[in-house]
Amino acid sequence: MHNVIETNEARRPWGLAALLLVAMALFIALGVWQVQRLHWKHALIAQVDARTRAAPVPLPADAVLAGKGATDLAYLRVSIEGRYEGKATAVVRAATDLGTGYWTMTPLRLDDGRQVWVNRGFVPAGTTAAVAAATTPQGPVSVTGLLRVNEPAGSLLQSNQPQADRWYSRDVNALAQARGIGAVVPAFVDAQVEDAVRPKGLAPVPGLTQIHFPDNHLSYALTWFTMAAMSAMALVFVWRRRRWNG
Repeated sequence: MHNVIETNEARRPWGLAALLLVAMALFIALGVWQVQRLHWKHALIAQVDARTRAAPVPLPADAVLAGKGATDLAYLRVSIEGRYEGKATAVVRAATDLGTGYWTMTPLRLDDGRQVWVNRGFVPAGTTAAVAAATTPQGPVSVTGLLRVNEPAGSLLQSNQPQADRWYSRDVNALAQARGIGAVVPAFVDAQVEDAVRPKGLAPVPGLTQIHFPDNHLSYALTWFTMAAMSAMALVFVWRRRRWNG
């Protein structure tokens, strides 16, 4: 009986050591993964920054934008020409550096026949879709802006309510269906510059696109590596205690 107890006590440090080794390996792997994510995120930020500063290009074909295409081309600087469908204008809840209000979303019928929603800019709270529509330029329009990914369903806290014409995200397909304008490009454009003759009065403020990518990977990596170091220290302690106890 005495020998059995001694055997169990002898095994405990080795079991704990094995557990600490596994934990240390896991923490190191997670730390390395976060470092890799850090490099990827910084490359993405640099890529997007370069896109926003590049010369504008024509809007890609719908087939290119379908699926993940729009995501891969997010914030691409594009130039489009056509005529606005002002009567289809919608306003979407927005929070900007200018305060809370609405984005003015108006479909632009391109010269090639396609329709693309354009975020013409910010208007203050209290602005209705009808008032925003009255600001729509007439005649040919040239718009330079940033390609944006569709925002289906709604915001994190609010779902879109098409029946009540309340919009919390720029869901281009739902907006098109609500306005009865048919098929649209599966992305939208944040206007930066609008070359057109505008009606007098209220005008949307363009160029307020907020580009922000969470970049916490370094702190996460340091956390995992710290936990790996703590596991290593505990492992050394267990090994030394085992030696002292014979």
